[in-house]
Amino acid sequence: MKKFLLLSAALSSMLLAKTITFDEALKEALSNNLELKAKKLNIDKAKADLKQAKGMDWGKLTFSEEISRTNNAMYVFGMKLESREATFRDFGFADFLGGVAQVLQASPDYDTFKSYMTNPAMAAQLLNTAPKDLNYPGSRTNFKTKFVYEVPLFTGYKLTYAKEMAKLQIKANKYKYAHDKNKLAIEVLKAYNGAVAAKSFVNALETAKKTTTSFINMISAFYKNGMATKTDLLEAKKRDNEVNAMLIEAKNKYKLALAYLRFLTDDNEISDVGDFKIIIPQNASLKELQKIALQNRNDLKWMKSNLKTMEKKVKFDKADKYPMVGAHLEYGWNDNALNNISADKDYYLIAAGLKWNILDKSTDAKVEKSKIEANQVALYYGYMKKGIKLDVEQKYLDYKAKKAVVNEKLTNKELAEEILKKYTYMYKQGMINITILLMKEAEARKARAELIKARYDEALAAAKLKEALGDLVKESK
Repeated sequence: MKKFLLLSAALSSMLLAKTITFDEALKEALSNNLELKAKKLNIDKAKADLKQAKGMDWGKLTFSEEISRTNNAMYVFGMKLESREATFRDFGFADFLGGVAQVLQASPDYDTFKSYMTNPAMAAQLLNTAPKDLNYPGSRTNFKTKFVYEVPLFTGYKLTYAKEMAKLQIKANKYKYAHDKNKLAIEVLKAYNGAVAAKSFVNALETAKKTTTSFINMISAFYKNGMATKTDLLEAKKRDNEVNAMLIEAKNKYKLALAYLRFLTDDNEISDVGDFKIIIPQNASLKELQKIALQNRNDLKWMKSNLKTMEKKVKFDKADKYPMVGAHLEYGWNDNALNNISADKDYYLIAAGLKWNILDKSTDAKVEKSKIEANQVALYYGYMKKGIKLDVEQKYLDYKAKKAVVNEKLTNKELAEEILKKYTYMYKQGMINITILLMKEAEARKARAELIKARYDEALAAAKLKEALGDLVKESK
């Protein structure tokens, strides 16, 4: 039963373990990394800006329902006119006709009536009468239903330039996203090769541990036979403990490296890594590599798109100097009931408007500022091109140096291993003391560590050169 449980635990551990290569880690990071996903949304935001600019070409159609109640004389009279319900009574004719009727009753014949009506005093009295129905109408509830369509007919090409700027920003954000992917790829490579280096340090220290343990066993046997001193044995045990402490630290660093790799890839199942990933750069001269970088670098393309955007912005701001023409179309109904849609209650309004800033110094200042900003971006663009050439040169020279160092460190490690074997033999023959042997062990251990670091540095330098050329992600797949 105990064997079965141990076997089950071992199988479970194997199933949960996941060894990953760099290409797999990069693929997962590009698919799963939340920060990269957030940056990609900038492209969608730029597309939304383009849709907004295009949408203005179609104008705006709105529906509204206004409900109001008032006893304000002007509003009530206007509401009745809007619903085509105004009568002579609403004008106050009842009071006027009442006065005329009194004059008519007081007149025995037409000539008398005529004389009364042509009398200036009588006419003034009638005309100065304040009509009650007009000035003191009853409260009225009004329901106004309408559709309004407003559309720009000419904006001085402002909308045209707005759409062109939005398209350029979509391109710019795509280039920025591609550049961000390269930056993430470098970070993944550093994390991956960092984990490989940490694992290699563990293996190297395990080798050193075997060596120091073998020293203890060898010296213990010599000590029993009187061929070694107690001090020799203590020195060997001390060195063994030192190596063991280094091994514990190395294993912890390996765990930390794996944790960071899991963070970048959003893959919590990663438990091991393969060998160093070395992305070999193109075999070309420095000038050819610089030319490739100027063609490929997405951050340079991003800057160029921003420069074009700023040049369009100058024209966009200049559009304020042209006349703006728009149309306003309105159709609706008015009544004192909610169900007001009726042919005799409807109305329409067609209007066009023009606005032209004949004199506006602030527009001139805004255009001048846009020109300055465009020139500023142009200078940054030129500066970036020079910076990219320098970046490629630095990464190129660094890679060449790191590659050469690896060969030297490999030779040094092989020599140190061979020397350790020779000195171990010499100690067995009593030709040297334990101090010298342990010194040679430390030198061999140091040579192994230096080779591991040199390989890590070479891999990172190669990747940074590819990044400087602008095609790290493409070449890594």
